Amino acid sequence: MRFLYFDRVTRLERGKIIRGIKTFPLSEEYLNRHFTREPVVPGVILIEAMSQLTGWLVAYSLDFKMNCVISLIDDIEAPTKLRPGETVEIVGEIVDMNKKASLCRARIEKGGEIIARGGRLIYPHFPNPRPEVLAERFRLYAGRNDLENGGGPSAGEAP
Repeated sequence: MRFLYFDRVTRLERGKIIRGIKTFPLSEEYLNRHFTREPVVPGVILIEAMSQLTGWLVAYSLDFKMNCVISLIDDIEAPTKLRPGETVEIVGEIVDMNKKASLCRARIEKGGEIIARGGRLIYPHFPNPRPEVLAERFRLYAGRNDLENGGGPSAGEAP
């Protein structure tokens, strides 16, 4: 993953929900010489943030024994006026899961107000021969040390 669009995971419930936060600094590369008069975070970046965090929920829920890749994003609303420097909360939820794929939804909130949402995100599952590697990567990205062997608590707030 070259660009990480969440800073920290704040809540994680296996098979249910993930919450994370992200502050979008003005130093982000996609803002370089773009939106120079009034910089805003592009909607496509918000969609990527929702997709990334929700994908990690799917992998975590499958004990990292499966990789997942977003294959469909539908029912999207991302008309934002989000300015660099602002912090948002990203929420991903699993709606349904079977052996082959997960159906999810996600949203981004600022001050309790939904500013972007994805009504349908589909992640096909692919076998992962090294779940411990993926679990360790998630621990690093998520800023959580309470995930033992890809598991950890089924719910709770990050320390």
